[in-house]
Amino acid sequence: MSAKILDGKWVRDQIFGELAPRVARLAAAKRPPGLAVVLVGNDPASEIYVRGKIKACGDLGIYSEKITPPASISTEDLLGIIEGLNQRNEIDGILVQVPLPKQVDTRRVLVSIHPQKDVDGFHPFNVGSLVANIPGPRACTPAGIIEMLRRYEIPIARKNAVVVGRSDIVGKPVALLLLHESATVTICHSKTSNLPEECRRADILVAAIGKPAFIKGDFIKPGATVIDVGQNRGADGKGLVGDVDPEAMRERSGAYTPVPGGVGPLTIAMLMNNTVNSAERRLCSA
Repeated sequence: MSAKILDGKWVRDQIFGELAPRVARLAAAKRPPGLAVVLVGNDPASEIYVRGKIKACGDLGIYSEKITPPASISTEDLLGIIEGLNQRNEIDGILVQVPLPKQVDTRRVLVSIHPQKDVDGFHPFNVGSLVANIPGPRACTPAGIIEMLRRYEIPIARKNAVVVGRSDIVGKPVALLLLHESATVTICHSKTSNLPEECRRADILVAAIGKPAFIKGDFIKPGATVIDVGQNRGADGKGLVGDVDPEAMRERSGAYTPVPGGVGPLTIAMLMNNTVNSAERRLCSA
């Protein structure tokens, strides 16, 4: 029996279909949700990501604004831009595209975003809400992974989940979300002893280590669900390669996310979801 392909575009389209009437209701009653995206400098990959986010806003009827300071901007000047956006009532979400130039203190900038407008879910206040399982913005890629599993009706409770990678953006938050769904969770990383053996215990294996095709066939329990978060450039500099060997993933898994077309589309979908949620909270409490 061949493995099931978990199609991120199918899930994204479902989420967009659910968001569109919510956006329309807000626009009719008061105003559309508003998202500000801050893109510093001219990093080509960042420009592509931002373009996709702005397009999604347009497709859904969300007001979007792109702010493009020069790559030479100082931390203080960027903080001033963020504070201005914090004060604007028509902006419900603020996203600062990373990476930022070396002279900018990324942590200070991200923490300066008001927690209610932190649609990336990176602010310590929102991370604390995630740890305590209190409602609030969740990091977009991890939230998208949970939506993927739910909508494909892949059981999480009482399953063994292994997360390879411990980043603040994906590894840690997805481990917490899986834990809140009653999985038994193991977090692995570069210092983990006998990584293949740990991974083979997984009913759900999440690869978010940032190394192309690092996870081989002997890491994968036959029939496991494999979520490949990797977005690595191919050896020729073109195309995308995941963190899991694609042939091994197809042959050994029961279900898997392809690269591209798996987890990627869900990151933007959950950003839109966080923006609409923020608008509803702010407008309903006004």
